[in-house]
Amino acid sequence: MSLDLDARVTPRIAGGFGDGAMAAAVIAALVICGLYVGREIFVPIALAVLLSFVLAPLVEILERWHFPRAASVPLVVVIAFVAIFALGSLIANEIRHLAEGLPRYQQTMQQKIQSLRALTSTVALDRAADILQTLGKEINVPQTPSPSPLSETPGEAKPIPVEVRSPPPSALESILALISPLLHPLATVGVVIVFVVFILFQREDLRNRVIKLAGSNDLQSATAAIDDAAGRLSRFFLMQVALNTSFGVLVGIGLLVIGVPSAILWGILAAIMRFVPYVGVFIAAFFPLTLSVAVDPGWSMLLWAGAIIFLTELVIGQVFEPLLVGHSSGLSPVAVVASATFWTALWGPIGLVLATPLTVCLVVLGRHVEHLRFLDILLGDRPALSPPELFYQRMLANDPAEAADTAEEFLKEGSLAEYYETVALNGLMLAQADLRRDRLSPDRLAEIRDSVAEVIDGLASEFDDAMASRHPKNGAPTDAADVAAGAPMPELPFIIREGLPLEWQAEHPVLCVAQRSDLDEAAAMFLAEILSKHGLGARAARKEETSPSGIFQLDASGVMLVCISTLDDGGAAQTRHLLRKLRRKMPRVRILVCCWGCTNSGLTKDHLKADAVADNLGEAAAYCLSLVDQTAAHDIIHKDAARSREPGPQIPPKQTDGSADRRGAPLRTSSFRDRR
Repeated sequence: MSLDLDARVTPRIAGGFGDGAMAAAVIAALVICGLYVGREIFVPIALAVLLSFVLAPLVEILERWHFPRAASVPLVVVIAFVAIFALGSLIANEIRHLAEGLPRYQQTMQQKIQSLRALTSTVALDRAADILQTLGKEINVPQTPSPSPLSETPGEAKPIPVEVRSPPPSALESILALISPLLHPLATVGVVIVFVVFILFQREDLRNRVIKLAGSNDLQSATAAIDDAAGRLSRFFLMQVALNTSFGVLVGIGLLVIGVPSAILWGILAAIMRFVPYVGVFIAAFFPLTLSVAVDPGWSMLLWAGAIIFLTELVIGQVFEPLLVGHSSGLSPVAVVASATFWTALWGPIGLVLATPLTVCLVVLGRHVEHLRFLDILLGDRPALSPPELFYQRMLANDPAEAADTAEEFLKEGSLAEYYETVALNGLMLAQADLRRDRLSPDRLAEIRDSVAEVIDGLASEFDDAMASRHPKNGAPTDAADVAAGAPMPELPFIIREGLPLEWQAEHPVLCVAQRSDLDEAAAMFLAEILSKHGLGARAARKEETSPSGIFQLDASGVMLVCISTLDDGGAAQTRHLLRKLRRKMPRVRILVCCWGCTNSGLTKDHLKADAVADNLGEAAAYCLSLVDQTAAHDIIHKDAARSREPGPQIPPKQTDGSADRRGAPLRTSSFRDRR
């Protein structure tokens, strides 16, 4: 009956998912078609929104200076558009001067071309090329038939050529011909001005409407998200305008100094094209470099122009931009190229300039609006998978090499124990969640365990030495939830085996066993590796060794502490059953139950009849190492008591920094630097 029910439910789920995907595809297609068809409307709106992000901080500054909004908004808008119109007239003037001077550079270009041909061609090849061109002309000459005298009829009229001349245009027609090319740009500018003014006047009302759309049920989160997004976008666009303007000014001054014609035009073009990442600078550099070749009879101007452009980009992009904006715009490189292609195809050259700002706006919306989260995943530069998800995915793909490489990047800032705790163990918890849903076969579980073992072997040469800034100053253990969330782990001491009691000097005094699955065994490997790195010998037993038939062959020689590893928070009965078997096998050992991530399971040592219970790697490792220290301190106390009962003078012990006196056991802990 259940199988029939599953068979009926599965097609419904698949059909529902297919219907949802089809509806999303239809909506996306309609949006794209609307953007293309209505580009005459959407382009001015997009320009107005981006310009309002740039001008909003200036309006806020004037309002803080007690300017009323009715005066600050028109003042800022007038200054901005006067600057834009002045820039446009300057560009038009520079283009006119460049067009007038181009014929003067024709002879220089011909000489350059002839010199290049002389360097790259040979006489034999030139002769062969001339012969082939002559033959081609002979072959392609059309044959015109000679007129026959019989074909002419007497008295036939020949056509008379007629020339049609239009009357001179009137004054009104001349004015219309002059104004008509300017009507569309002027209309666009007018629409932009109107939208900018209304956006700046009504920005609080627009903010409230966006908050209502984003999430009216949680006003605090929605308000914080919208304010953060608006502030970030305003700062980003304002800094981009300032940096790109500085870049254009420096490039224009440099080209003017070396004598490149229309240097102001190329500086303005460089400032505009720098809004296009990666390729914008190269597009802007193409025109002045080509013109420098045409102007200069030599090649020095070309080299100087290239050096000025690319050195300026190097300084602006690698020094000032990371300080003012950050190392990234928040977009992935693939998203930058895809967005440039998409917006250029929709809106033409203006779309190429607006591609990055518009895509940044979409990514910011995706980070703060739950329904648009897919935009951040597709276009953002943040990793699509969290570190635990990436670890688990690499284990599923049987690719421990990439997981080890990722771990080495993590170890540049954190410790090995922190990596095992916050990344690897959380990745195994994701696998345990899939195991509960019966999505992992036994073979896949074995592959995950083997991949984890390879990752541990690949990190065997790494020391577990975290930076001091990542540890609590007092070394106190932190809360398990904080550890799981990435908080610093407790500072673990390093043990010197020779200073331990004899029973703890065995090769593996700590035995880590799996409760049931291969995932439990993989987690036991992490604990054993951490303890081994800190000087306490430990090994992880295979899950077959604790099976009902294999526990009798379990090697328990020299074992003083057993750690039961489990990822199943609902398996208390199995844990108690395994614990009873271990008690019968090793009645004198201590038993620590490690229920990884089970912070709210209610399992206690009294409930399980265990010596201790831990729910994270840091807590478990701290217990094991502190147990060794307590045993060593207990032996020192007994030795001192025995000496006090002997006759003769007694020398008081000298304690220094928690170490034993000279007559007692040697120092049992050391720092990482002392061991190294």
